[in-house]
Amino acid sequence: MKKEIVLLCIFVLILIIIFSKFSNNREVVNKDNKEKRAIFISYIELAKYIKDKNIEISRKNIDEMIDNISNLGFNMIILQVRSSSDAIYSSKIFPWSSTISTSEGVDPGMDFLEYFINQSHQHNILLYAWINPYRVRTTSNLETISPSNPAYSYINTDYIYVNNGVYYNPSKPEVEDLIVDGVEEVVKNYDVDGILFDDYFYPSNDVDISDYEEYISKHEFIDLKNYHLMIINKMIERVHNVCKKYHKDFGVSPDGNVDNDYNQVFADVITWCSSDKYVDFIMPQIYYGFYNETKSYKKVIDEWDSMVTSGSVRLMLALAFYKVGTFDNYAKSGKEEWLSHDDIIMREIILGRNLKHYDGFSLFRYDYLFDSNLYTDMTIHEIENMKKVLN
Repeated sequence: MKKEIVLLCIFVLILIIIFSKFSNNREVVNKDNKEKRAIFISYIELAKYIKDKNIEISRKNIDEMIDNISNLGFNMIILQVRSSSDAIYSSKIFPWSSTISTSEGVDPGMDFLEYFINQSHQHNILLYAWINPYRVRTTSNLETISPSNPAYSYINTDYIYVNNGVYYNPSKPEVEDLIVDGVEEVVKNYDVDGILFDDYFYPSNDVDISDYEEYISKHEFIDLKNYHLMIINKMIERVHNVCKKYHKDFGVSPDGNVDNDYNQVFADVITWCSSDKYVDFIMPQIYYGFYNETKSYKKVIDEWDSMVTSGSVRLMLALAFYKVGTFDNYAKSGKEEWLSHDDIIMREIILGRNLKHYDGFSLFRYDYLFDSNLYTDMTIHEIENMKKVLN
């Protein structure tokens, strides 16, 4: 009898281990199969609606933003929680962001990420934390970096790159650890639904020449481009593993131009789309119209859909609402498309829904939809036409 009890206990223990392993490695999926409809809220909006406001007004402004998003029929917010090696939440790694506080490192008296999460979830809206992994500053002014910022100790070293902005050097192991630890802090402590990285990866082709030379002196030779791709892949894989550990969705919003991904910022998007090791979803910035002479919308979304060969990777489309009613000089002969048509976003959504791996879309960014001071002659018409396909 004693032997049977021991065997039974061993059997139960094995089942627990198997279940635990399955649970911890489960695939994050769109649980209800609803189309994700997201709106980006950037540090620009945060500075506008929160900075230099008292707590009561800040909360009121956030409530209004979420109400606007919900009433328009959207179900997902992509909130920029760390734009420049800082945080809009209580962090032991990064200082409070000057976009929501009087200056960097000064406690604003409220955890804005926590409030956004609670209010969003009350409206059945998903909240994804948007992070810039390598950007420290949008300008080259090092004096704005406070002593509480991790980048402060790297000033005048090759751990940061200064040129039209300040960026961490991706090749440094300490930088990689900083990024991974920063993501883990968020997914462990906050009920976010996912993490999104944008398209800022390598700031320069030669930011890490000394590290590259040291690497090839100790390993089999690879060219500089493949070294860069390897560095970013390693970081992305580690972040994905952390998100998986806490059952959070993880994705990247790369440049919609694949050539730029590989030759400018070294984002290995083809590998990410063809493996279950790196991302749960990919959100390319398809900021093109139908008549863009260089990159037409239809051609680009088909390219991305064909790149998704892993069954675990979902495709979301980031769309350029900010272009409504404006010239698009990069479109060449199609530069007046956004001026002459008021249903572009609507048609882009409809076309995107036909893609095999389609999971939803996102619009960049909040103020272009809800701040009348930024409206063009086309904005209201574009919104009304878009509503027709959101019901």
